[in-house]
Amino acid sequence: MDDTAKYLIHASISADGVVERSDVVGAIFGQTEGLLGDDLDLRDLQQSSKVGRIDVQIDSENGHSFGQMTIASSLDKVETAILAASLETLTRVGPCQAVIEV
Repeated sequence: MDDTAKYLIHASISADGVVERSDVVGAIFGQTEGLLGDDLDLRDLQQSSKVGRIDVQIDSENGHSFGQMTIASSLDKVETAILAASLETLTRVGPCQAVIEV
């Protein structure tokens, strides 16, 4: 998907506790579901290959987690920007408070 993607969404994440990659991916799907309507449902977009895998690199240190994520998109510029903005609405990852900045 990265080869055919028009845009890449880059975001940084920090959490007030130890979280894993699966926690981040689960939070993205869980908290954005229904937020943008049926046209921009993340699961449907991935199944139709309009959005690629959610690539997450996360590290933990002293009880805090931080890292980067990348999402490839072949949507148009406006739809990609809306999808990226929806990531910033996430407030929790797993059991921890989190901040995501695109």
